Amino acid sequence: MKTRHVPFGTLLLLLCTIVPPLQAQREAQEDYTQYVNPFIGTSNYGTTNPGPTAVRGMVSVSPFNVAGPANMPFEKDSRWLSTPYVHENTFLTGFSHVNLSGVGCPELGVILAMPTTGALETDHLLYGSTYSKAVAKPGYYGTTLDKYNISVATTATTRTGVSQYSFPKGEANILINLGLGLTNEQGARTRIVSPTEIEGMRTVGSFCYYKPEEAYPVYFVARFSEPATEYGVWKKQPEHKGVEAQWMAAYNGKTQIKEGFRQEVAGDSIGTYMRYDFETPTKVEMRVGVSYVSIENARENLERETDNRSFDDLVEAARAEWNQHLAQIEVEGGTVADKTKFYTALYHTMIHPSTLNDANGEYPKMKTRETLKTDGTRYTVFSLWDTYRNMHQLMTLAYPAQQRNMINSMLRIYDESGWLPKWELNATETTTMVGDPAGIILADTYLKGIRDFDVEKAYAAMVKSADQLENNPLRPGIKDYISKGYLTTATTNSGSVSTTQEYNITDNAIAQLAKALGKKEDAKRFQERSLSYRKLFDKRLNLLRPKNDDGSWVSPYDPNDGANFAKNLGFIEGNAWQYTFMVPHDIPGLIKLMGGKGPFIKQLETVFETGQYDMANEPDIMYPYLFNYVKGQEHKTQEKVASLLDKYYQNVPEGLPGNDDTGTMSAWAVFSMMGLYPIHPGNPVYALTTPSFDKITVHLDTTYYPREKLVISKEGQGTIKHITLGGNNKLPRFFVDHNDLVGAGQLHYVLEP
Repeated sequence: MKTRHVPFGTLLLLLCTIVPPLQAQREAQEDYTQYVNPFIGTSNYGTTNPGPTAVRGMVSVSPFNVAGPANMPFEKDSRWLSTPYVHENTFLTGFSHVNLSGVGCPELGVILAMPTTGALETDHLLYGSTYSKAVAKPGYYGTTLDKYNISVATTATTRTGVSQYSFPKGEANILINLGLGLTNEQGARTRIVSPTEIEGMRTVGSFCYYKPEEAYPVYFVARFSEPATEYGVWKKQPEHKGVEAQWMAAYNGKTQIKEGFRQEVAGDSIGTYMRYDFETPTKVEMRVGVSYVSIENARENLERETDNRSFDDLVEAARAEWNQHLAQIEVEGGTVADKTKFYTALYHTMIHPSTLNDANGEYPKMKTRETLKTDGTRYTVFSLWDTYRNMHQLMTLAYPAQQRNMINSMLRIYDESGWLPKWELNATETTTMVGDPAGIILADTYLKGIRDFDVEKAYAAMVKSADQLENNPLRPGIKDYISKGYLTTATTNSGSVSTTQEYNITDNAIAQLAKALGKKEDAKRFQERSLSYRKLFDKRLNLLRPKNDDGSWVSPYDPNDGANFAKNLGFIEGNAWQYTFMVPHDIPGLIKLMGGKGPFIKQLETVFETGQYDMANEPDIMYPYLFNYVKGQEHKTQEKVASLLDKYYQNVPEGLPGNDDTGTMSAWAVFSMMGLYPIHPGNPVYALTTPSFDKITVHLDTTYYPREKLVISKEGQGTIKHITLGGNNKLPRFFVDHNDLVGAGQLHYVLEP
């Protein structure tokens, strides 16, 4: 595939097809991609990677540097490592084409390509190389492989990864290793179609080492701009003993190379190679189309998204797409470091959920993987225990058309499987983590004015998961929850209290939606159910505490148990301090339980003063905003949010507090720097704090909202004196309703020393 230039008018047309139109096709006046640092989150277990991807792309081209002893201790087989790239690592073994960003379990990281020079070598521990001069920005990653003096440049469209290898004179190779990856599954097949094309499949699945029976294929087609002078496949044979070892002869436990072989090869440790002998330094482009449906669709995705477009054109199209989306929220004032934190966080919120369907609309059905078709976008990677807290609320405000498609994707999952998603990945339900979070997002989205989806179907799906007593995958322990109001230590050996809290939050969301739909009896029933956490409140400790099946308190009991992700009876990934305040739907009720505002504030302060607050974990990330519930204490919200932003969010690889959790930690930063936070998922209200910028303009979609812009501004220095909505209406408290906010279009903060 030769590089060619496209006429300017044609290029504009192509960019329009590549960059999805945002409201009114607004052209960004500033290049906001300059403030995105994709290396943020690539250390400190942030599990992001710096490789290029399109907005919500199916494909990303990530440098893969987590294989081999040279990368210890951050080596994929030495620990629970869920990222293809760690910033500290120095030994690179290729570039993977399907990856996850900000997740806590190893998966994907496959279809690894690696350029080399000299004689053919297929063992990644031998062909791997150190690398230098790495550059990353939205839609682009480049580096130099030191061992070979090969410059690598990569970019991506929604379903295609494109790499440009600059080889020196002499022998050169491009390897596609299908045996290496992060996934817990093995098995692949591949075929060389011609000297310029390879096709194949890699099996992936078993996210969190769970449900291996639902492993599934990811298909690819790779095309090369230069025809290979030699090509072939390799297969490493398993090592046999006894008589079988005699039969295997020379290839027992060794790699067999089949030069010129054109038939399909299958196995666990297989790959293909293209070999060249360049008389002068030469650039070779490799373009890899991906599909979860078929090889044919992978080929179609490749052709639709990259044909007749040069590498530079594709890089510019990716940059333009990112810039257009980043420009939905424009900030003024603040430092370059502040803007980098803000726009990198916003960038991270637009990686997942990502696209599952092919360019022709086809995608695999849940579990059975029959081919279905969508007119819109079928999104995937729904890490809902994380993202129900803030990420989807950000999409609702700034990208409502995307959020609508995400809602419709959830309803498609319900149609196909009979259940709303919990942690869906590529048309499989991993059932990772706890709770029943999808209903919270459905209710929150509807109550904020996005209503072009089947709300009655959504409501029926929510009620099904809340009420069905038998074979309910979303609410294990539901019989105890309904009869007692809570889960016990007999119901589950981990997380009885926190799972009860999660069910409560969802029941409150159902109650809010039922009220809006005129279902009064349901609204009352679910509202009453949502308060059952109170039965687990120990007034002596002023904390939540697990109960046994007979209703007695678990004893002995240490409320510190569960810190640092230690397993414990009451709480999932946390302890009583990190969960007691996680009742966003009933903070006034919690204040009363604790004995009033004074004891509430004292107990809340204790969480921070004793180091119990965990910025890297979801249950307590909204705690800083709870001071707003007590008049005269709001300054503590402002102080703590500013301190957390300064401490945990920085323009360095370790500049996230921990695992980004598919954009959840980043969404916290985006909202907090804007001066508002969705304190109560499932209810359209924001808690307010000091914005990080002088002026923030959110461009609103007039399909859903009455105004074109929401302008958030501030004057003065110090703590908040008062806040006005719409020009002159002073807010009585440091909260604002979403619908009032977008209706007024102006939120102004006045600060004083």
